[in-house]
Amino acid sequence: MTLLVLIVLIAVVALVVVGVGVGLLVGGNRRKTPPAGGGTGVISPPEAPTERPVEATVEAPVEVPPAPAEVPAAPTLEKPESTASRLVRLRQRLAGSQGGLGRGLLALLSRDRLDEDTWESIEDTLLTADVGVAPTQELVEKLRTRLRVEGGSAADVRAVVREELLALVDPTMDRRLQVTGADGKPGVVLVVGVNGAGKTTSVGKIARILVAEDRRVVLGAADTFRAAAVEQLATWGERVGVDVVRGPEGTDPASVAFDAVKEGVDTGADTVIVDTAGRLQNKAGLMDELGKVKRVIEKQAPVTEVLLVLDATTGQNGMIQARVFREVVDVTGIVLTKLDGSAKGGIVVAVQRELGVPVKLVGLGEGADDLAPFDAGAFVDALLGG
Repeated sequence: MTLLVLIVLIAVVALVVVGVGVGLLVGGNRRKTPPAGGGTGVISPPEAPTERPVEATVEAPVEVPPAPAEVPAAPTLEKPESTASRLVRLRQRLAGSQGGLGRGLLALLSRDRLDEDTWESIEDTLLTADVGVAPTQELVEKLRTRLRVEGGSAADVRAVVREELLALVDPTMDRRLQVTGADGKPGVVLVVGVNGAGKTTSVGKIARILVAEDRRVVLGAADTFRAAAVEQLATWGERVGVDVVRGPEGTDPASVAFDAVKEGVDTGADTVIVDTAGRLQNKAGLMDELGKVKRVIEKQAPVTEVLLVLDATTGQNGMIQARVFREVVDVTGIVLTKLDGSAKGGIVVAVQRELGVPVKLVGLGEGADDLAPFDAGAFVDALLGG
């Protein structure tokens, strides 16, 4: 009986415990369910605070100093070669291009017997080298006389030929460039010649020779009918820091020449070099144009030098050009270009005889400093190959 009561009591207690647990579970769930009317009896988690928009801080604009304007770098000026080193190269270049004439002469004159056929061959050699008819006959007569009287060894023959060739080239001619004016005015050099002879290039190269001697130079681009000539001269000037006076294409050449000389006078330049047109359509037109250029220039300063540029490779055609310009202007000196490209060095003798004026400068290549003062002794030695 007692055992039965104990079991009943245990069962009752168990039921009570289960009931309490179920009630707690149901009550807990009921508290978590929101009321149907949306009442306020439920504690909801606090809403996240609404963040106020952060006002953007407007910074005052920072003034950036303007970048300094780029100053173009000054062009690097070239240093022209000195006259002394040009003369060294003159001898080397001439020996390479002109030695054939001298060697041919020496071979003929060194024969055991100098008969008429030999002398005819000597004349042909000289004429082929463009020495010219009159100078050739003169040289042959002198050689005939001296070798008949003096005779001698090969060394003696060479000495005789050198003396006579040197006399023919005439070392007594004044080959100095007249590039200095009087009364504080610049020297004015007028450069003439046909297009294609290297006239404009020669103007640029002469400027380099003068700059190497520390002279202040102004160039006048008066070959106004060829835009390429004007641009070419401007480039030559830029390379050595020389001012170039130019005008629009087709400008009156005399006007440009006048302005160039005026600038030379105003700036205290030592020398003004004027490049002129090289057209040869007719002698009258050329005479009128060059005559006008010279007259206009001389309102500012006297012309101290008129240089005629001739292409050594043209031979007798160059002589025809020389005659025309001699009749048009008072040529005072000759610039002989492309002498290294021709074995006809006799043109030096022929053109000097034709014009009665000296070869003053010779061109020996396409380099910027391949223009050198003419040296009669160096030229004859080059002809003889030594």
